[in-house]
Amino acid sequence: MAHAARVLAAVARNRELRRLGLAFAGFNAAEWAVWIAMLVYAYGRGGATTAGVVAIVQLVPAALFAPFAATLADRHRPAAVLAAGYLAQAAAMGATATALLAGAPPLAAYALAAVAASAVTVTRPTQAALLPALARTPDELTAANVASGWIESASVLAGPALAGLLLGLGDAGLVFAAMAALALASALFVGPIAGAPPAGGERGGAFLGGQPDEAPAGAVAEVAAGFRALGRHPESRLLVGLLGAQFILIGALDVLFVVLALGVLDLGDSGAGYLNAAFGAGGVVGIAATSALVGRRLFVPPLLFGIGVWSLAFAAIGLAPSTAGAFLLLAAAGLGRSLFDVAGRSLLQRAAPADVLGRVFGVLEGLSMAGLALGSLLAPALVAVGGAEAAFLGAAALLPTLALVAGARLARIDRSADVPIVQLALLRSAPVTAALGGPELERLARALAPVSVPAGELVFRQGDPGDRFYFVASGELEVIEDGRRVNELSRGDAFGEIALLEDRPRTASVGARHEAALYALDREEFLAAVAGQSGFEREARRLAEDRLARSAALATAAPEVEVAP
Repeated sequence: MAHAARVLAAVARNRELRRLGLAFAGFNAAEWAVWIAMLVYAYGRGGATTAGVVAIVQLVPAALFAPFAATLADRHRPAAVLAAGYLAQAAAMGATATALLAGAPPLAAYALAAVAASAVTVTRPTQAALLPALARTPDELTAANVASGWIESASVLAGPALAGLLLGLGDAGLVFAAMAALALASALFVGPIAGAPPAGGERGGAFLGGQPDEAPAGAVAEVAAGFRALGRHPESRLLVGLLGAQFILIGALDVLFVVLALGVLDLGDSGAGYLNAAFGAGGVVGIAATSALVGRRLFVPPLLFGIGVWSLAFAAIGLAPSTAGAFLLLAAAGLGRSLFDVAGRSLLQRAAPADVLGRVFGVLEGLSMAGLALGSLLAPALVAVGGAEAAFLGAAALLPTLALVAGARLARIDRSADVPIVQLALLRSAPVTAALGGPELERLARALAPVSVPAGELVFRQGDPGDRFYFVASGELEVIEDGRRVNELSRGDAFGEIALLEDRPRTASVGARHEAALYALDREEFLAAVAGQSGFEREARRLAEDRLARSAALATAAPEVEVAP
């Protein structure tokens, strides 16, 4: 558990990651709870076939909408998109609750539930694009992915368990009403997060109040760009396909939970929620396993191990279904699924092109919804042919088959996927480098070296020779010139350019007011970038001129401060 404690500590120290995690927990619990509630509602009105059809009614619009939803994170500030997505989910779940509680026709409830399922597709691609911009180091990014996996597993436990409790107290309308409140709380959590600008630059369009007619054409073009990126990048395409395939199993399992609870084990309506909760509990138990991913160079071995555990558990349920066995084996399957998903998504973040990361995850979200729909169709068919047992055995064979076919390519991807995604996100958030193209940004990102500065310590002193250019990843720093504070620096700011551009000693001291994490670019790399990139040179010189002008204006008015020896 020492690994787990370090992961939680790493995420907890970052206030924005903390808020993001709390919101994600609420989102996951709400997503799973309303899904189970709607399937139980549909099963009560027509059995497994109706439950499968209702699943399709929700999933097909969501699958079609997901790639378009993902473009929002590349077109607008991901943090704002995430908050808006949570608000949309709360509104749609609230409307569904109203229809259910008012006794509206089932078709109306199904249609509103489909709107809620479509709104859900905004969250995961946006969060995947936002995480690198909030993490301060690559290990912190992996820790955030691991923590997100834990949150998802814990929420898969809590959401369905809560659904089971609420279904026992009332009906599906009560579940939707409670989860609408939870989605609203998630929006409030992420509201204060500023985050970074979108990778492609802020744009207008309907979402931010621009011209409405700009949005559709732009969105279609950017969805196409995401698919073209996958077409040009077979490594990302393979990972997206493998990660998407797991949702065929989950889609089938969602229906099979209901069939297993009501038709095989005779556990009653709430039993479906409790079986789903056992699946989530396995992910919670897997905390120790997923925490070991932090700092790992290779992700494919744990990914394959997760597939093995998950598939063997499914096969065992199919061969010998029993109440105690089902709960234990579903917990084991949840553990395997958690390990597989966290390792796979972390590897995809490393391998996918950074400038279309949100869209790549949007394609994955769309495939996920399509996989859920396909699984929901397959489950009733398999149940009709051979019962729940045969359905579990069929599902157990899917991922091992794909892994066997793709094993060698996965190993090659694992060895070569070393894109510095955290450093790229930082450079995109810094005005001095934000306009650079992808290849130039990646070259600079690979040249950055991490620097940690304790509170009260100096980065350099006025009069020192200039040897590095710095980007601020986190913390607060102050600029002291001739004993006076003339500026403050925080995430996204860059400094140290004057001495390098003008070949002169440092014009001011820079020290950390609070513990700071920086990335440094050596003098030779900085000058090579200036010489080779006119945009970078222009922005660096503008930054230097603005800094000198600001220092001159503030020097006489700024109070004197003591500089650390």
